[in-house]
Amino acid sequence: MSLPFEVLADPTRRRILGLLLGRPRLVGEVARELEMSQPRVSKHLRVLREAGLVTVRPEAQRRWYELRPEPLADLDAWLAPYRRLWTERLDALERHLETMPDAPEEQPRRPTEEP
Repeated sequence: MSLPFEVLADPTRRRILGLLLGRPRLVGEVARELEMSQPRVSKHLRVLREAGLVTVRPEAQRRWYELRPEPLADLDAWLAPYRRLWTERLDALERHLETMPDAPEEQPRRPTEEP
């Protein structure tokens, strides 16, 4: 489980996954969107592919990169208990705040006169 977290710790890789969320893309498209060199994007795509987060489909001289949703579903399942924990805590905070009396409205302040 640690490999996907290590891979996704990089903000550029997360941005690449965001681009691939919509549709498969060529490395050149990703490079243009991110305003990065193609070799640099290719290195990130290789890391994502080795982690199983994307697949590559060669087509003639082009390589299409596509998001693999299964590993992300595994990550989502792993994160679910933590999401529930925070939801419960925020719900408890909301209930507590609802029991508190409303703050009195502030009276508008008058400008002070200088001597």
